[in-house]
Amino acid sequence: MTAFIAKNVVYPELSKEMEEQGIVYVEFVVNTNGSIQDVKIIKGVSELLDKEAMRVVKMMPAWTPGEQAGKKVRVRYQVPINFKIQ
Repeated sequence: MTAFIAKNVVYPELSKEMEEQGIVYVEFVVNTNGSIQDVKIIKGVSELLDKEAMRVVKMMPAWTPGEQAGKKVRVRYQVPINFKIQ
């Protein structure tokens, strides 16, 4: 997941110009079929960086769903996405 995010995040040009940096915390649910839904920002940095973090999470490929007692279950995750100008 971290490799996918690192490969697909595009730092918004305006955010670079404004020197916006920080960690965006994104929450989402992995459904019983592995799809991603209910993506939302828990703690954001700016409108542009928040939108980019959500875009990348929404485009992630299907996950292997969680299991509990042999049954597939929905699982809620929180992921930090670090935006740092290099």
